[in-house]
Amino acid sequence: MSEYAFLLPISLFLLLGVMSPGPSFILVVQTAMAKSRSAALAVALGLGVGATCFALLASAGLFSLLAAVPTVYLALKVAGGLYLCFLAVQIWRSASAPVALDDSHVQRPGGLANMFLLGLVTQLSNPKTAIVFGSAFAAFLPAQLPDNALVVISGTTFVIDAAWYVAVALLLSTQRPQRFYRRFKHYICKGASTLMGGMGLKLIMDP
Repeated sequence: MSEYAFLLPISLFLLLGVMSPGPSFILVVQTAMAKSRSAALAVALGLGVGATCFALLASAGLFSLLAAVPTVYLALKVAGGLYLCFLAVQIWRSASAPVALDDSHVQRPGGLANMFLLGLVTQLSNPKTAIVFGSAFAAFLPAQLPDNALVVISGTTFVIDAAWYVAVALLLSTQRPQRFYRRFKHYICKGASTLMGGMGLKLIMDP
C-alpha cells in the first residue's frame, strides 16, 4: 500500500479545499434549508461527480490546456461566472416566495435528476478548480503511477467531496435549521444571493 502513499497529501489538500466556503457550499446550504433533504443529497452527489470530473481532467493533464490557451480559459471562466450570477438572481427572487419544506418538487419526473444536474453544473462552472486540482496533482503525484491509480484517485476525490456535502445536507435539513430558515428566509436568501453573485463577478473579473 506504500505505493499509494501519495493519496494522503492529496486527500488532505482536497478535504481542506472542499471545506472552504464557496458556491458549492452555499448551494447545498440553501437547498437543504429551503427545499428538502433528498434535494440537498442529490445536489451533493452532483457536486461529488463534478469534482471527480476535475480530478480526471487533471490526471490526464488537460488542465495544462487551460493554462496554456488563455482564450479557452477566459471563455470558460466568464461562462462559469455568468452561471453563478444567474443562480444568485434565482435565489434573490425566491426571497419572498412562500416556504414549502417537502419533497413534492423532487417527486415529480426528473426532480432528483434536475437537482443532481444543478450540483454538477455548479461544480463545473469554476474552471479555476481544474487548475487547483492540476497543481495539487503536479505537486504530489509520483512520476510512475501504480496500476489503477486513476480509478483510486477518482474514487477518493468523489468520496471526499460528496461525503462533506452529504454531511452538510444531512445536518442542515433537520427541523431546527429549517425553522431558523423559515423565520429568516428573506435575509438568508438575499445574503446567499449576494455571496453567490459576488463569487460569480469575481470569477469573471479576476485575471
